[in-house]
This record gives sequence, structure tokens and C-alpha cells, in this order.
Amino acid sequence: TGRALNSSHVVCLDVRAASANEEEDVKVATGWVDGSVRVFSIEPKEMARFASSSFGSGSDDAERNGLVHSLLFGDNSNFMGNNNEEFACKEPLVLNGHGSSPVQMVVFDKDSGSVGRLASGGADGVVILWDVIAETGLFRLLGHRGPVTGITFLRPSGSYVSGVDGLVTSGSDGLVKVWDLNGQCCVQTLTGHRGSVGCLDCSILRRPGGGGVEDRGKAKWRLVTGCADGQVRVWSVEHLKPESDAKKTQTETSESNDAAAADDNQPNDGDDDEVFRYVGSLQPPASLNMTSSNNEGVASVHFHPSGRYVGVCRANDRAIEIYAARSEVEVQKKRRRRLRRRREKQNLAASASEKAPSKKRGLLDDPESEDDNDGDAAKEGSSILQSSPDAVQAMDEFEFRGVIRAAHKIRGFAFAPFGERGGGIRIVVASATNALEVHSLPKPSKQAPGVPVTAERVSALDMYGHPTGIRSVSLSSEDAMACTVSKSVVKIWNVDNRSCLRSLIAAAPTSSGSKSSASYYCLCSAFLPGNTHVVLGTREGHLIIIDVASGDIVYTEENAHDGAIWSLDLYPPSSGNTMSLVTGSADKLVKYWTLESQDDSQHPMVEHDRSLQMSDDVMCVRFSHSTDAEKRLLFVACLDSTIKVFFNDSLKFFLSLYGHKLPVLAFDSSSDDIILASGGADKSIKIWGLDFGDTHRTLYGHEDSITDLRFVKRTHYFFTCSKDKTVRYWDGDRFQQILLMRGHASEVNCLAVSSNGAFVLSGGMDRQVRVWERTKDIVFPNEERERELEEMFDKVDGARREENTADALMNAEKDGEEGLDADEEDNDQPQSAAAVKKSVLSVSSGDRIMEAVEMADKESKEIASYRKLQEERGGDDRRAPNPMLFGMEPPGYVLWILRSVKPVDLEQSLLVLPLNHVERLMHYLIINLKRHKGVELCAKASVFLIKAHQAQIVANRTMMTPLRELQNLVRKRTTGIRDTIGFNLAAMRMVARIADEKKNDRLNYEEKSMKDIWGELGKIS
Repeated sequence: TGRALNSSHVVCLDVRAASANEEEDVKVATGWVDGSVRVFSIEPKEMARFASSSFGSGSDDAERNGLVHSLLFGDNSNFMGNNNEEFACKEPLVLNGHGSSPVQMVVFDKDSGSVGRLASGGADGVVILWDVIAETGLFRLLGHRGPVTGITFLRPSGSYVSGVDGLVTSGSDGLVKVWDLNGQCCVQTLTGHRGSVGCLDCSILRRPGGGGVEDRGKAKWRLVTGCADGQVRVWSVEHLKPESDAKKTQTETSESNDAAAADDNQPNDGDDDEVFRYVGSLQPPASLNMTSSNNEGVASVHFHPSGRYVGVCRANDRAIEIYAARSEVEVQKKRRRRLRRRREKQNLAASASEKAPSKKRGLLDDPESEDDNDGDAAKEGSSILQSSPDAVQAMDEFEFRGVIRAAHKIRGFAFAPFGERGGGIRIVVASATNALEVHSLPKPSKQAPGVPVTAERVSALDMYGHPTGIRSVSLSSEDAMACTVSKSVVKIWNVDNRSCLRSLIAAAPTSSGSKSSASYYCLCSAFLPGNTHVVLGTREGHLIIIDVASGDIVYTEENAHDGAIWSLDLYPPSSGNTMSLVTGSADKLVKYWTLESQDDSQHPMVEHDRSLQMSDDVMCVRFSHSTDAEKRLLFVACLDSTIKVFFNDSLKFFLSLYGHKLPVLAFDSSSDDIILASGGADKSIKIWGLDFGDTHRTLYGHEDSITDLRFVKRTHYFFTCSKDKTVRYWDGDRFQQILLMRGHASEVNCLAVSSNGAFVLSGGMDRQVRVWERTKDIVFPNEERERELEEMFDKVDGARREENTADALMNAEKDGEEGLDADEEDNDQPQSAAAVKKSVLSVSSGDRIMEAVEMADKESKEIASYRKLQEERGGDDRRAPNPMLFGMEPPGYVLWILRSVKPVDLEQSLLVLPLNHVERLMHYLIINLKRHKGVELCAKASVFLIKAHQAQIVANRTMMTPLRELQNLVRKRTTGIRDTIGFNLAAMRMVARIADEKKNDRLNYEEKSMKDIWGELGKIS
């Protein structure tokens, strides 16, 4: 699974945990940048094993830092050094419906009445509703003109008294849409947001102390939306009721209606069909200097699982605002106080206007302007939406509880599902430095209940991620450890189990008595002989040596260069010489360093040996792989786009390789020193011959600058990485590309190839270190080239579709139709469609079904002819099974092929079939239904085929008789399955009831006296 998912990266995720039923699997839904939704399942026993491993008494680094398991590792992985094969990571459920558009949001329906519903939103503005249990898509909702930024379920069936089974979505087009999932249509569009709506969340508002609203059967729902204008708007959900309930409410007494109206305190001045009504916005106290009109906008909004707290995080900010719901008594008290202050202000303003002298108006003055009400108008005019001042406002229901401040900018946060002792809450924060922080917000003290409290950080998980982009990756001589470098952080990894061994800050104290330290910006790294130390080159021109065992900086050569050290390389000693190190810097110098032991310890140190002056800045330096010291060469790439070759022993000039149009950024020579491959900022790869310096071939494939290049030892194969987010595998003899590996979300900076070529490490600016493993699969370059062309054509088609949509919108604007009005007036435009689009997998599955039908027809004809021939001869009419059909009969083989198609792609695969194949497929479906085989699948396929080809089937008279037979069979078989399932459910309920009664009888043994117990022991029946 880890290898299969290494071609993409996760954009979003959501978790549905088991609530009451402990035997239910935990579902983890993930949205990927390739447009797919993958759902992982974790069994309860596996979750219990995770909990025992994380809270156990072990001394493993993973347990100390909180990482328990990774879902992307399969059962053959040795993750965290666990050789126990008891855990087998299941293959995830893959749902493809968004095409090539990245999935922006995935949200489970966490209501117990609707199990298995999942909603996903893509960058193309499409929302798809999935049935995870049936492994298929239900339908897609069309309406947003930009990427979907938020999804939440509203009033799911089976929870509270409600009128609609709804879904609320937000998009970057500035609209919030309310969907009726039963009718598959939009019932309300919330407008008034100034800019894109970045997030939303909806929950039942529960008051402190429990009970209250929920006990009266009337749940208060609140929707919170965050917009790019910095406003956090709150919407109340009206209690719509079905028509049957509306007739009953007409007969209710006026007292109950008055009580309900007093409870809501919300006048119904608008349309009765509206689901949401605006009640105000959340604003932090002015004393905190956190203005709600932040230009960065709101990044995320979340309700606490209890429904009593709301968290607001703004973009590019380090703080999270926490609001708490007030009790019903406090809400009414706050409302009355606000109305009293409002009346006092109005009275003061009226008295001031009476005492003020009348102002003479000029000819150019507006006779209806009122300058005295500018203050109130400015406050109310900050938002397009306005609510009734007499109704309950958002700040009446919520009070500001406190601020959570993180050490770095926040990317997202989530509330912990459990509470702390004393009424506090915990929040998990994901920072921009690739770290997780856990903060605790205590409950306010009884002496000052309304004073905001201060949160404190409880713990942090920062060991498993780089805070910034990775600049260098290097492997030890045994390929057991890897060193990755990013800005001022150095991490040592165990390659086998992908665990982080050491994480340290590359910094040194500014002075002996000062605690502050100056960090170094590391650019290159390499393991020293023995794999016990790592040498680093920094942008400040220093050379640093780190001890791997202790993680300490044991030696620093300050000002080794006057400029940034862009590259360094080691070469083994020859004939008793010591190990040497060469560095290339922006100060136009190439320096040789000798490794020696320090006098007071066994740690190594470096001493300057000699220097080589260059005409331009040095970008990269490498040694050749020759074991003969006299034949060893030194390659130096300069800023003048040339590669100069020198003899290592005498530093005598040998060759000058020129041909690149832009500076060379990376190069490497083969193990036999026959060829040299180089890549630069001109996006080209040149292969040079080291005998005469001639250019063998120039290869093109990367779309941006090539940042690193590495040969596989003892071969002429090499890997390259580029700023175009790809890693490519090349053949240096045939001059062709072998593999294209995608997966990084940003530019790739560095590579490291193992000594036997079994795996490759790549690091990039997305702060990821990806491991690419060599498999036993055979690679055909022609097929890889065709696949790359198909992806290119898909991109072109997608761009063309986007252009057509943009042109349509521009034409609508030219015709004088506004976007919103056009959507409301154009009722002919569908709001929902099929969930799954046509893809390469669905087309190939359709081809397999057609091939299976043709093979089944051919086999049926051969069986009929064979039986006819045997009847004439008087022999046995039994024919040997066909190995091409795996020994199955034709109807069974067709059913087997249908079962091999994923449920998600079944409908699109059936649409590929022509009408004559549809007729033959229905024939085999009828035979399977008669034999009671695959009833559910056959019924589903037959119903869909009839719906899709209704017009052609009605026009074709020959299909009437099979259709009648199919109708009777489908009804009869499905009714039988339904009766069987109902009988089994009733039996299981009865067994559960009997077991519960026996359990209760067994627990009531304490009511009996000891005499009765001893007396019953003697009774033997």
C-alpha cells in the first residue's frame, strides 16, 4: 500500500470513530491530489493495540514521541522495528469521481442513523456523496463555480425533528449552499459574504450543564462561516417541518407557540422556506487587538464535539480564538442588557440632537443625509447582512473564552473529543513548521467567570517533520541511516523502519555566557567514514561536524569559506593517505580539507590542505570513482555554465565541458568513469564522454531546472530530480527515459541512491522525504511513454473544459446576466448528476465485460454444436471445460467478470457497452438469476441497463419477452433476499434480547441470601 500511494499526497482527511458499538471499525477517509478518495478501515483490536503501544512502558523513540503506526505501510513493512505480522494493513477503498481535480474536503456523516455516508468536494466545485458500505457513489451536486472549501451535514435522518436531510457546502465563489439530499437540489443559497468562504461548521448548540433545549425536543443548530473579509458569521437553523407535521401544528395551542417563539426570540420576517437566518458575527474583545476585519481572512472554524465551544483560526496567524456557548439564562440576560444600552444611546442621541442648533444646508448637500448616525451606520455597514436588533445576536449566545497562541503560524486545529478534569478542553494544533502541539484551555474560575483564560502548551510532536524545505539527503556507507538537512534542522533516520533517530538544531552559542544561539543554514551534508559523524556545509561558510550517537556538534570550522558552501564531496584514502574532503563555495574557491582526530577526544576535525581558484562561483564539485590516485579526476561546475575537469593529484586542467545554456546545478560520473551526466537550469541533461569531452547526447524531459543527479553504482542508469516536482529514471546507454515518478507537492532539491540501487531517497521543498523502492515488475519504456502522453492529453482536455466554462460565464456577463440571478432563473440546468465520471479504469472494465460476453457467446455456440454432434453420434454430450473461461460455464464466467469490476466503476463500465452486447448481457443475467447466483449484482446491473437504454429497448420489440421474464425474476429473487434478511434480523434481535435477560438475571444474584444459594446447590434436576 505504501508503494502504491507514493505517487500522490494527501490534501484532507476525516475520521469516523466507533461510538456506542465497540465492534465497529474506525474509518479514515483521505482526499488526494490526484482526485481520488481513499478510505482506510482499522479494526477495534488494532486500535487497542495502538493504545497499548503508545501508553506502554517501552523505551522506543516512536512511543516517546507519540507515533504509533502509519496507514501507508503494508503488512510486509518492518515499521518501527515490529516484526509481528499480526497487523495487516487492509487495502484502502478507492473512490474515483473527481477526475484529475484535487479533493479539497472529505467529511463523514457522523450520525448513527446514516452509516457509511461520505461527502467529498473537489477543486472543480463538485460535491459527491458516497456510500462507503456499498462502495459506490450516490450522486454529485453541481452549483459551485470555484473549489469547495467546506462541507458539513445538517440534520441527518434519524437524529432530531427536522424537515430536510441536508448538506451545507461553501466555496471560493463566496456562496454557501444548502442541499436537500432527498431531492438532490439546492434549497437555499447564503449570500452576503465579501469574498471567498474559506470554512464552515455546523453543530447543535448545547448549553452548559446539559439538558435544556435537547430535552424539550427542540435542538438549536448553529452554522458558523469564515470568510476572506475576516468576518465570522453565525446563522441559525429554522425548524422546518414536513407537510404532515404542519397540519398538526395548526391545532396546537397558542401557549406552546408563544413559548417556542420566546425560546427562539427570532422574528420570522423573511421567507418561510428559508433554512438559515443570519444572527450576527463573532468578534473578539477590542483589548486583544485582534480585529475581525483581518485582511488574511478566516482559515478554519470548528465546533467542539460537545457543541459548547467554537474555535476560529485566521490565515497566517499564530492564535486561535475560543468562544463558549452561554446558558439560556445568560443569553436572555445579555440580550436585555444590550437592548437597554441601545435604548440609552438612542435617548442620549435624541436629546443631543434637540439641544444642538439646526444646521444650515447648502445647495450641494443631500437633504436626506444624517451625519449624526455615521457611527452606527459604520458598525452595521461593515457587513452586508443585518439581523433584527431585538432578536438574540451571536455575541449574546457566545462569550469569548480565551486565545491559544502557538509558537509558529497555524495551518489547522482540532478539538480533542475528551475533556479535562475541572472542565477544561484540549486543542491539537498543526503548525507551519510541520509539528503538532497540544494546548490546554482551563475552565474560568468562579471568582471571575467572564474573564478570558490563558491556554498553556501541554506537549509537542516535532520530531518527525522538517520545519522547512529539505536541502540535502545523504546515506551512510551501509545504507542503514540517512541524514536530511533543512535550514537549521538536521535529522538522522533509520532507513529500514522509517523512524527518526536524532533531531537537532544546527546552532552554536553566540558567547560562552549567553544562552541564545545563532542558527546555521545548512545546504549540503555527507557521512564521514565509520558512519559515526556527519559533516555539514552552511550558507554562512562554516563546516560543522555532528556526532550521530549523541546528536551534538563536536567541531565547527568557522569561516571555512567567505561565501555559501553549495557542495561537498569525500573520496577514500589511497596508499595510506588520510581521508580528504573537498568543498565548493560562492567565493570562487574549491578547498581541500584533511580529516584528523582532535587532541582531547576521538572526534574528527578538518584542516585546510590546498585551494583551487575558479573564475566564477562554484555550484557543484564531485570526484571521479577511479581507485587509482593518478587517474582520479575532480569535476567543478561554475556559474559560467561550464564544467571544468582537473587531475586530483596535481590540480592540472584536463577538460572543459561546455554546452549548457544556463548554469549546471548537478552532475555525476558513472562508476567506470566512462561517461558524465549533467543537468542544469536549462532543463536539459547532457551525457559527456570523459575520454575527449565530447557530448554523446542531450536529453529533454523535465519542465523546470534540474536540481540533482545521481548514478546507480556499477551501471549507466541514473536518477534526476527537478523543480517540476518529479523524479525521473534514465538509461545512459540507450539515451531514453525509463520511469517518471510523481509524488512531491513542490520542487525536489536532492537525491540519494543506495549502493545496490534498491531504493532512492528524494527530498524537496514540501518537507517530505520520499522512499522509492525497486520492485520486481518489468518496465516497458514504450508503455511508460504512452502513459505519459495520456496524462498530457488529459491535462489538455481538462484545460479545454475549464476554458469552455470560463467562456460561458463571460458570455453570460456580457448578456447582462449576473451569476447568481442566472443560477436562480435557469431552472433547466441540472443540479445533480451521476457520481462517477468516465475514466480509463471504467473504459477498460467495459472492454473486459464486452470481451467476456463475446467469449461466452462463442463458448455457448461451441457447446451447442458439440451437443448436437454427440446426439447424432449417440455419445456423451458432456464437453471438457474451456481453460480460457477458467473452467466455468459461460453465465458463471460473465458473472465472475462483473464481480471483478469495482462497484464504483460498474455503472460507467456498463455505459460503454453497445446495444447488442447489452442484449446478450441481459440474457446471461437472466440465467444467473434463475440459478440464484449473484442476485444483488445481477439485479443492480439489469436495472441500470434498462434505465440507461430505455429508449432503445422500447423501440426494440424482440426484448419484450426477456424483459418480462427479467422483471419477474428480479422481483422474486430480491423479495426472497429481503425476507431472508428480515428473518435473520428478527432472530438476532430475539437472541440478543434473551441474552440480555439472562445477563440481568445473572447480575441480580446479590439479592438472594446465602442460605438460598446453598439451598439451590443441592437441587439437582
